[in-house]
Parts: sequence; C-alpha cells; structure tokens
Amino acid sequence: MNRPVTPSKPEIADLPPFPVIPLDRISLVVSERDADDALAAMRANRVLGFDTESKPTFNKGDVSTGPHVLQFATDSRVYVFQSFRPESMAAICAILTDAAVAKVGFGLNDDISRVSEKFALEPQNVIDMGRIFRRLGYHNTVGAKSAIAILFEQRVSKSKSVSTTNWSNHNLTEKQIIYAANDAHVALCTYRELERRGLAT
Repeated sequence: MNRPVTPSKPEIADLPPFPVIPLDRISLVVSERDADDALAAMRANRVLGFDTESKPTFNKGDVSTGPHVLQFATDSRVYVFQSFRPESMAAICAILTDAAVAKVGFGLNDDISRVSEKFALEPQNVIDMGRIFRRLGYHNTVGAKSAIAILFEQRVSKSKSVSTTNWSNHNLTEKQIIYAANDAHVALCTYRELERRGLAT
C-alpha cells in the first residue's frame, strides 16, 4: 500500500490562496471584560484552533520567555491574548485546563512545554494534528501549509518577516494580530475538514 505524499513547496506555491480571516473577526483581548467575554465564547465551543507566538531567540544560550501571545479560534472569531496582561491570566488558564474543550493545532509540543512552564499548569485536551496525519499514513510531518494544500488545494501564506518579529511588544501591529489569528484559524479549519471527512478521530 502506497503512503500518501505531502505536496512539495513548488506544488503548494502554484495553488490559489487560502482566505485570510479579516481583522473584524479578530478580538485582541486587552481588558478583564474582554477576557470574560472571550472565555464565555470559547467555552461555548467543543473545539478551538490554538497556537502561540513567542519572541524569537537568535543567540545560543538565550532562553525564551514565551509564549507572549496565545490565540484561540472559534468558527466565527479568533481571540488573541497577550500573556503580559494580568487581566487575561484567569481566562488563559481556564481555557487551557478545560478538558471539555479541545485545543487543536500544529507542532504543539514546544507550545505546550512553554505554556506549562510559564503558567504552571498542565494543558488539557490538546490535539496536535500532525499526529492525525501520521495516522492517515503521511510519513513526513504535516504542518499547516501542507494540511491546507492536501485538504483544500489552497496555499497558506506565512510571512517570515512577521513570524520573527518581537511578539513581546505590548502594542502588537495589525500584521502581527492577523498573522497570529490566522495560525489558530487555519488549525480549526483543518480540523473541521478532517471532521467532515470522518478522519478527525
């Protein structure tokens, strides 16, 4: 039996773009009220797209103080949290430890390790979709770009100039907010499509 093959970079580059979630469907959580509203909205879902962003470390021996940004996607909206804000802490911890809500994403081992250390908690019901694709027979690690190409025949654009910016800045740029939100949004879209095909479990 032949294993399914992940598309190559040139093949992905030729695909039409996957739609980006617009800014008006992204909520940057900056107050306790924002955090309470976000937590209520997230808990109304059984699955959330999830990812984190951390300030890059460029020198050997540097230790990351991330995650600095945590993003959670529902089907209609993405909530972007900044870990320096004390107003957000209770909501972040509550959703991460809520076993009734699955958090789905790509390559989450490092994210979970940093989350566990930074917030002194054990995240519950986290699903790394790379494992789902391995179970489906893909030999190479399938990340967000490959997953969207496989499932939707579309291309996710991820700007390295944005991904390597300083995520610990208190004032995130619009490009940073959209980039972070789309990481979580793409993860949820992937899971929903796997679910629709009966492949998510």
